[in-house]
Amino acid sequence: MQQENKKQLTFWTFFTLEALVLLAIFISCFGIFFFLTKEIFLDKEDDFDKAAFAWLATKRSTFMTDLMQFITYFASKRFLLSVPAALIVFFLLFKKWRWFSAQILSATLGSFLLNQYLKNNFGRLRPETAFYHQSGFSFPSGHAMIGGAFYGVLIYLSWVNIENKWLRLVVCIALLIWQLLIAVSRVYLNVHYATDVIAGLSAGLFWVVLSVILVRQLERYFYLRERHRRLNEIRKIRRARGF
Repeated sequence: MQQENKKQLTFWTFFTLEALVLLAIFISCFGIFFFLTKEIFLDKEDDFDKAAFAWLATKRSTFMTDLMQFITYFASKRFLLSVPAALIVFFLLFKKWRWFSAQILSATLGSFLLNQYLKNNFGRLRPETAFYHQSGFSFPSGHAMIGGAFYGVLIYLSWVNIENKWLRLVVCIALLIWQLLIAVSRVYLNVHYATDVIAGLSAGLFWVVLSVILVRQLERYFYLRERHRRLNEIRKIRRARGF
């Protein structure tokens, strides 16, 4: 009994700490996004965007441009329409991983819909110095937001499911660095302002936290419902056998 109580205490302590971390991230992302919208649309500040463009211009070369165009593909529309869908189908094939599909679907589809809503409401035009034409509005960056949500949920799934702590750390750091490089590529290629990218990352992480919480609640609900159903079946069998 003491062992069982200890396990339950450990579980609830971990859950509470996890909930507090998620809440802190959630509030921080909302605060950053709100601050950026105020700076851009109310105060009309653009010093940070100009400084980011100027600094990245000093790093410009043919090799760097080719590299940034390669990196930016991994949060492009074509990539985000194919790879998350493939992962969703793959995880659905395995019963113990099916909720991973729900996490990925919720993160990518939800962030896409939210991104389109925000873009159309803010209506910020893209930089005139863009290396190539991109349709749609600029704020917040879709690559940073939807890509951030996709890679963010992969980081979350890796963190809670990879048992080896060193492998878990390496995978999570690699995914985080990769998403940051994608964000930098958008500013380097001048298809987004730096503030678009930061706002996109914040909104994407905001959505991931919300999505993780909602999907986990759904998973818990169905788990408890299935557990209740099985207990009822066991009770019926016992009554039928006269126990």
